[in-house]
Amino acid sequence: MLVFLFGSQVLEAVGTKPILATCIPGLPVATALFAVMPTPLTLFLFFVVYALFYSLPNMAMNIEADRVEASSPRRVMNSCHGVWSFGYLLATLLGTLATGLHMTPFMHLGLLALPLVPIALWVTLGLDAAPSRPHSAHTVRRLSLPTLPILLLVAFTIGPNMLEGSLRNWSIIYMRDSFLAPGWVDTLTLPVFLLAQSIGRLSADTFVARHGPVRVARSLNVAAFTGCLLVVVAPNLYVALAGFLLVGIGVCTSYPLTTSAAARLGDRPSSQNVASLTLAVQLIMLASPALLGWIASNVSIRATFGIILPAIVLSQWLARYLKPKS
Repeated sequence: MLVFLFGSQVLEAVGTKPILATCIPGLPVATALFAVMPTPLTLFLFFVVYALFYSLPNMAMNIEADRVEASSPRRVMNSCHGVWSFGYLLATLLGTLATGLHMTPFMHLGLLALPLVPIALWVTLGLDAAPSRPHSAHTVRRLSLPTLPILLLVAFTIGPNMLEGSLRNWSIIYMRDSFLAPGWVDTLTLPVFLLAQSIGRLSADTFVARHGPVRVARSLNVAAFTGCLLVVVAPNLYVALAGFLLVGIGVCTSYPLTTSAAARLGDRPSSQNVASLTLAVQLIMLASPALLGWIASNVSIRATFGIILPAIVLSQWLARYLKPKS
C-alpha cells in the first residue's frame, strides 16, 4: 500500500512497459522462493520486497488498460479484470489439485513458474504501450493522496467490495455452519462465485459501451443486493448457492468501472488517481475483515452478509459519479 503513495511518479518516469516486462515475469519465480525461506525473519523481509514489486505492475496494468480505452473506441477494463478472475479460479483449482497430489509448495509453485515466466516475457515484451491520457494539472503532487472525487468513487465501491471480500473469507464457513451438507458442497461457493464474476466481467464491456457505466452499475447492484439478501435468508443450500451466483454477477464490474472512472477524471495524471483509489480501497479492505469477523463471532454468520446491504443501497445512489466527464 505504501507503493501507491509514490508509485505514480515511478510509473510516469519509467513507463508501463518496462515495469510490466520486469516485474510480471519475476513474480512467479519470487512466489516459488517463498517455500524455501529458512527462517520467519527472512520470510518477512522477502515478503516486504515482494510486495513492492507486486504493487507496481498491479497499478501499471490498470493504467495501461485505461490508456488502451482512451486511444481506441473499445472498452477493455472489465475484460482485463475478468481474465484476472479466471486466473484466480484457475489458481484455486490448481492449488486444490496440488494438495490432492501431496505436492510440496515449492514443487507446486516451481512447476507453475516454468511456463509462466516465458509466457509473461513474450506478452510484456511484445506490448506496444499506449499514449498517456491528457490532464489539466499544472503541478503534480509527489504523493498520490485521495481527492474528493476519488473518495466518492471509493464510497461507491465499498458495498460491492465488502460483499466480495466477505464471500471470499466467509462463504465456506457460512455453508458449513448453516446447512448439513458434505464438505465438497461447502467448497463450491468460491468456484461458483469466481465463475460468475469471470463471465460477468468478460461480457460487461459490451454492455457498458452500449448502455453506459451508470446504468450497468445500477442494474448489477440490484443483482448484488438480491443475491446478498438470498444468502441472509436462505432456507437451504440451493438458495444460498443461487445467492452467491447472483453476488458474483452483481459485483463483477464495481472495481473495474471505478478504476476507469478514476483514470478519466483528468484533474491530474491518471496514474495518480488510480493509485490513490487503490490505496483507499485497500485500506478499507484491510480493516473490514476485523469488523466482519467480530459480527460473525458475536451476532451470526448471516449477519456478516446482512450488514453490507445498506452499503449496496448507498452504492446505488453514488453510481452517478461513474459517468465520465467531457
